[in-house]
Amino acid sequence: QVRLVESGGGSVQAGGSLRLSCVISGIIYSSRFIGWFRQAPGKEREAVAGIYTDDGNALYTDSVKGRFTISHDKVNTTVYLQMDNLKPEETGLYTCAVKYDPGRWTDYRLFRHWGQGTQVTVSS
Repeated sequence: QVRLVESGGGSVQAGGSLRLSCVISGIIYSSRFIGWFRQAPGKEREAVAGIYTDDGNALYTDSVKGRFTISHDKVNTTVYLQMDNLKPEETGLYTCAVKYDPGRWTDYRLFRHWGQGTQVTVSS
């Protein structure tokens, strides 16, 4: 059974930091792409960051470059998202997901497995 369990969300003020975790089980961890997405109420789901499990190559959406860092622990099959200098507009449900096939990493339809998400609230 595939499971993705996120944690680390919470409420912070603008400029604050949070570190999200995504523990993955039930899949072959190698040769996968793990993405973090966020969705605010009434808005579309958007890709935030992603990482290739084989070489750790990381990708970011432009708005978070320089502030967010994605990393992973291969042994414990856990992906982290360090978020610094958070902004109120980044409030939303953050979810991790697994992609098996090539294609645009920002296209959520290409991701096969999803977690339940962890809520991030950034106040001004």
